[in-house]
Amino acid sequence: VQLQASGGGLVQAGDSLKLSCVVSGISFSNYGLGWFRQAPGEEREIVASIDWTGTATYYQDSVKGRFTISRDNAKRTVYLQMNSLKPENTAVYYCAAGRSNLGPWDYWGQGTLVTVSS
Repeated sequence: VQLQASGGGLVQAGDSLKLSCVVSGISFSNYGLGWFRQAPGEEREIVASIDWTGTATYYQDSVKGRFTISRDNAKRTVYLQMNSLKPENTAVYYCAAGRSNLGPWDYWGQGTLVTVSS
């Protein structure tokens, strides 16, 4: 099983980024998917998740209205569109797959670094 995250980078506050995570080795359309992040010195936290149908989503309060999670089952890819980025969004972002969009999370990607400068 592989989850390959990409799309991170260095941006300025107010900019947008779109993260992608390509998943292989599992029956993609049967899995819930999530994006997590871990800032320096902090614990990993969930940012957003989406169920296998693509209709049920969850967002951390701090990103509601700014981040959008979506999935393309044909491309075996989950996305995280991040708008109006803030310096506090700086973290390594990880994608994960689980039997439910509420966890537990069975598989993890390697992470992609997002740095937001003020």
